[in-house]
Amino acid sequence: MKKNISYIILLPGIILLVFFLMVPLIASIFPTFLPMNGGLGNYVSFFQDEYNRSIFWRTIRVSGIVTIISLILGIPTAYYIASLQKKWRGILMAMTLFPLLTNSVIRSFAWINILGKNGVVNNFLLSIGLIDQPLSLLYTEFAIIIGSVYLFLPTMIMTLVGVMENIEGEMLEAAETLGASPFRAFVKIVLPLSIPGAIVGSILVFTGTLTAYTTPQLLGGNQKMLLATFLYQKASTLGDWNAVAVIAFIMIVTTLVVMKTLNIIARRMDRREMDHA
Repeated sequence: MKKNISYIILLPGIILLVFFLMVPLIASIFPTFLPMNGGLGNYVSFFQDEYNRSIFWRTIRVSGIVTIISLILGIPTAYYIASLQKKWRGILMAMTLFPLLTNSVIRSFAWINILGKNGVVNNFLLSIGLIDQPLSLLYTEFAIIIGSVYLFLPTMIMTLVGVMENIEGEMLEAAETLGASPFRAFVKIVLPLSIPGAIVGSILVFTGTLTAYTTPQLLGGNQKMLLATFLYQKASTLGDWNAVAVIAFIMIVTTLVVMKTLNIIARRMDRREMDHA
C-alpha cells in the first residue's frame, strides 16, 4: 500500500519530466540520426573538423581544471566550516551562498573590470613596475577558468559541508588519541568519508562548467569558444538546428560518461578503503 502511495506521489513529477523535458529533447535529437538528415555522419563530420575538435577538447579541459581547482579549494574550506559551532557555521554558509544570489552576468562583468587591460590586476602590476604594458588576461582560457571557479565553488563547498558535518568528531579524537596527527587524521578519516560529497560536487561543477554560456561568452568571447557558446552561435547566428542538436547530444553523452567515470572511481576508492580496513 505504501509503495502504491509513493508511486502516486511521484506520478505528477514523472509526467512533467517526460512531457516537458524528455519529449522535446528526443524530438530535437532523434532527427539527427535519420539518414535524410545525415545520420551518424553528423557526428563523424563534427569530430573530423579540427575546429570542432578544438572546441570540444577545450571545453573538457576547462571543465576538468575548474572541477579540480574547486575540489582543492572546497575541501579544506568545507572542513573548516563543518568544524565550527552551529551559529558560526550558519554565518559562513550564508556568506558562501551570497554570490549565488547575484546574477551571473553581473559577476562576469565584475571579472571583466578586474582582468581587463584597464582593470584592477593590470593597474596594480603597472603601478608596482612589474610589467611595462597591460597583460591580455581577458578572452583567454585563464579568464574562463577564474570566472567559472568563482561561479561554481560555492556549489562544491555546500555539497561537501553537507557530508562533512555528519562525520562524528569522536572519530577524529580517537585517531589523535592513537597517535595520528591532525593532518593524518584528516587524510585517513575525513577525506575517505567525504568521497560521496566530492563526487556529487565534481559532477555538479563539471556539468555546470560544460553547459555554462554567460561566463565563457563574456570572459572567453569567440576567441576561446566552448561548446555552449558554439551551440548558441549555431542557433542564433546560423540557424543550423541540425548542428545544434548534434552539439547538444555530444554534451549530454559527455556528461553521462563523466558521471559514470566518477562513480566508478568512487566505488574503487571505497573498495580500496574497505580492503585497508
